Amino acid sequence: MKRIAGSMFVLAAMLATASALAETLSKIRETQTIVLAYRDSPPFSYLNENKKVTGYSIDLCLKIVEAVKRELKMPQLAVAFVPVDSSSRFSAIINGRADMECGSTTNTEERRAKVSFAIPHFFASVRMLVRSESDIRNWPDLRDRKVVITKGTTTIKLLNERSNVRTLNVGIVEGSDDMASFAMVEQGKADAFPMDDVLLYGLKALSRDPNKFAIVGDPLSVEPYAIMLRKDDPAFKKLVDKEIVRTVESREIYAMYNYWFMNRSGPGGANMNIPMGNLLRESLKYPGDRF
Repeated sequence: MKRIAGSMFVLAAMLATASALAETLSKIRETQTIVLAYRDSPPFSYLNENKKVTGYSIDLCLKIVEAVKRELKMPQLAVAFVPVDSSSRFSAIINGRADMECGSTTNTEERRAKVSFAIPHFFASVRMLVRSESDIRNWPDLRDRKVVITKGTTTIKLLNERSNVRTLNVGIVEGSDDMASFAMVEQGKADAFPMDDVLLYGLKALSRDPNKFAIVGDPLSVEPYAIMLRKDDPAFKKLVDKEIVRTVESREIYAMYNYWFMNRSGPGGANMNIPMGNLLRESLKYPGDRF
């Protein structure tokens, strides 16, 4: 009986795996639509002045859409965009509202318990945005200050660790999204906004007067950004990763990077002037998804 029960368990596991293998691709085939989630995180994903969803991550996801079209032999596959925020981006993937999340989401061990991630396409560092007139230049300067953190991001844990270690007595408030957090610094309701540096540069570029803000502080962490996918669907993840590797080997990803970070193609027509970092450059030599 134990042997039969064991065989049934193995069979059930095999059937479940087989079902998961085709889940996303089957859904796309049936609906004839692939759904991309995006959030307002320039220059990775955002609505431009023409109300078009655009950005570095979006460009990469659209390359993957073309790979899906080839795989399914569906040249007329429709593309739909679903807006999400820093909290709802996870449920959009887990609940199947979107097939990929194309923004600035960090691949962490905790998140991998619920979702999967593709090969990373960017590495950021956590620093902080302050008003230029501020005397805050590094983390110890936050003692007894008020800082704003975007709800649902990984920054809160990092800041709590820094605050506890240094006994900084930091007062923390939450912003509903990055724009709301930025506005609190702009309006003087918070002294600093710790966040991934590249996102801070994007918000600064979009502001009415970029010279009023500075990005300061030693890097607190390394944040590998990756396209978020549903968990336990290795067939779809394999297709996504294969296409990312193709863009690396063809050097298309380098052209995309230069377009968004080294030309006047960024938010508001700004040149963010962020050369590709050594960590990303080295990772693209041997693409992988674990850190």
